Amino acid sequence: STTHRNMKSLALGRSQSLALVNQLVNQPVTQLIIQLIIRAWSGWAVRLRGSDSHCTLAPLLVESHRMSAPPASHRDHWDSIAYVNGDYLPLREAKVSVLDRGFLFADAVYEVVAVLDGKLLDFDAHFDRLERSRQALDLPLPLTRQEFAALHLELRQRNALTEGLIYSQLSRGAALRSFDFPPSDTAPSLVAFTQHKVLRQDPLAQRGLRVISLPDQRWQRRDIKSVGLLAQSIAKQSAKLAGVDDAWMVEAGYVTEGTSNSAFVITPAGKLLVRPNSSAILPGITRAALLKLVSETDLSIETRRFTVEEAQQAAEAFVTSATSLVMPVVEIDQVAIGDGRPGPYVKRLRDLYIEGAVAKGLA
Repeated sequence: STTHRNMKSLALGRSQSLALVNQLVNQPVTQLIIQLIIRAWSGWAVRLRGSDSHCTLAPLLVESHRMSAPPASHRDHWDSIAYVNGDYLPLREAKVSVLDRGFLFADAVYEVVAVLDGKLLDFDAHFDRLERSRQALDLPLPLTRQEFAALHLELRQRNALTEGLIYSQLSRGAALRSFDFPPSDTAPSLVAFTQHKVLRQDPLAQRGLRVISLPDQRWQRRDIKSVGLLAQSIAKQSAKLAGVDDAWMVEAGYVTEGTSNSAFVITPAGKLLVRPNSSAILPGITRAALLKLVSETDLSIETRRFTVEEAQQAAEAFVTSATSLVMPVVEIDQVAIGDGRPGPYVKRLRDLYIEGAVAKGLA
C-alpha cells in the first residue's frame, strides 16, 4: 500500500541518515558542534514546512553520539558526588552564583590532593598550603583542619575513589561585582569534587614527558595557589599544539616550573638541581616530600636556579605534582635528555615517593 511504501521509505531514509551522521560524528572537527546541537535540540522535533512528517535530525544525532560516546567511566563522572557549601550532590547539579568572586575575579585559591590505594597523600601539607594561600588573600575558611579532612574522606567514600584526585576551591563568595572586597561578613564559597585518574601505572611514567620552553607570563605571587591559571592554560595548550606533553616556563633566562608541576634536573655529576622557593614559584607539596627522600639515594641536592641549556645537558630531568606524582622528562625543546628515556634515578625517586606517601596516607 501507499502507506506501507511511505513507512518503508521513511525507515530507509532514517537508516541512511544515521549512516551519514555516524561518518560525520567521528570527525574531530564536528565533536563540539554535535555537543551543542544535542544540548539545544535533544528532545525536540523540528516540523518540516509543507509536510506532515517531523525532522528526526536531533534524535539521530543523539543516537549516533551514543555509538561513539566515551567509556561509561567518563560519562559517570557527571554523576559523581560533589560538595558545595555544606551540601553533597551530583556533580551535574553542583552550582555556585554567577556573582561568585572566584568566577568574576579569580578571587579564590585551591588544592588538589592525590588518592592512591584509597588513601589521601600528603593531606596535612596540602591543608597547610591552603592556609598560607588563603591567609595571603585574607580569605576566610569555614572548616577546621579536621572538618576539611572529613570532607575529603566523605567524597572519597561516596565516589568509591581508590585512585585519583580530590579538588577543592575556596572563594571569597558571592557579592555585587566590585573590584574592592565585599563586606567582611560575606559568606565564602567552598566546593570540592573528585576525579578518577590512573596514577601509579600512568603510561607517561614509562615513556617520559616531552616539553617545550615558553616565557613565564604569570603574575608575581606564584607562591599563592590561586585559581588564576590562564597563563598556565595557554602554555599547556601551546605545548599540545606543538605535539608535546607540557611546557617549562622561563623567566630572565631561568626555568621557573612546569605549567602545573615543579621542575628538577639531575646533572651528570649526580647533583639534583632544584630552584629555591620564592614568590616566583609555587611551593610544591610533592616537591617537598620528594626532597626528603633524596638522602636514600647517592644524589646531592643543589638548590639554585638553572637554565634550559643546563636542563638539556642533564643526565635526567623530572617534574613533581599531586596529579603526576614523580614524572620523568625525556626531551626539552626537541633535545633528548640523557638517552631520551626515563633514567634510573627518577624511577627510584618515583618508587620511593609512592611507597612513602601511601604508607603515611590518610585513610
